[in-house]
Amino acid sequence: MLRIAVPNKGSLAETAAEMLSEAGYTGRRDSKDLYTVDPVNEVEFFYLRPRDIATYVGSGALDVGITGRDLLLDARMPGAREVESLGFAGSTFRFAGRPGRFTDVQDVADAVADVVSTGTTLRQAGLEIFGPVLLESDAVLIAGPQEAPGTETLLRRLRGVLAARKYVLVDYDLPAHLVEQAIAVAPGLESPTISPLRDPEWVAVRVMSPRRDVNRVMDELYAIGARAILVTEILAARL
Repeated sequence: MLRIAVPNKGSLAETAAEMLSEAGYTGRRDSKDLYTVDPVNEVEFFYLRPRDIATYVGSGALDVGITGRDLLLDARMPGAREVESLGFAGSTFRFAGRPGRFTDVQDVADAVADVVSTGTTLRQAGLEIFGPVLLESDAVLIAGPQEAPGTETLLRRLRGVLAARKYVLVDYDLPAHLVEQAIAVAPGLESPTISPLRDPEWVAVRVMSPRRDVNRVMDELYAIGARAILVTEILAARL
């Protein structure tokens, strides 16, 4: 079985659990559980402190894990390596000090370096951020020195979740002579699916479109002449 280390608490835990669930895995039902088995998918989940995950994976005790890039680097485990960015829990590692006292890292004394997401916690402590970004971090999938069976399947599924979150399906009806104009607006990943309708002068079009652009795409398609434009969520994908 593939042994997967998962954050047991903190900012990484909830989203990591949701992502694994969307990828088809069955995790723990009780937040107090530290171990669970998904026999259908042949994986074991070990729920650990995010800071410890790179140590367990790098030593070979576990096969793969989800943790922060900053924690992976801080662990300094030669056997642990980043496999894929998972696109959540973004943060930066920055210098901070008393307001107005520091402007450059050459001034630094009695200052801190900390992981910053919004900076609210530092401001509440009476500190301000200064100097360059030391590290940009987000959640990453890490693996140990040897690739274990099932790792590629896990990676493919997680990439499918990322794609499903990034794209939506757009369906619409369109006068057949306007297809090339519509494709210029929404080309899709390779090419749209175009199907004939009962009226030979119209076609039905289906295309994957980036989620962030979908309202603009709908506006432009409507302006061209598309009608019955529908947007559908994607639950899973393999690209």
